[in-house]
Amino acid sequence: QVQLVESGGGLVQAGGSLRLSCAASGRTFTRNILGWFRQPPGKEREFVAAIRRSTGFTIYADSVKGRFTISKDNAKNTVYLQMNSLKLEDTAIYYCAAAPTLTPSTTNYDYWGQGTQVTVSS
Repeated sequence: QVQLVESGGGLVQAGGSLRLSCAASGRTFTRNILGWFRQPPGKEREFVAAIRRSTGFTIYADSVKGRFTISKDNAKNTVYLQMNSLKLEDTAIYYCAAAPTLTPSTTNYDYWGQGTQVTVSS
């Protein structure tokens, strides 16, 4: 079993920056992929970014490419999401998730955190 705990959410003005953290524990060796998803108010959960723990290879959603950066610290079993140039439409609950293979599909991720709220104001 893998446990995931997100932190770092909060209120930030448009154009500002925020960094989210996801701490993994338990049988983390069974999942090579750590990713970030988000769920805006009234919308379905959507893919944001993911990273392969063994190689550092990353993928991003088009909506965040060039603004967000996913990174990892394998020694701490932690993945980060650096969010820059934040927009009002980035407001959402952000979730950390784990998967066995690299994919943007929510169905491939079988471990999820509780989520952390990110609110972008004008």
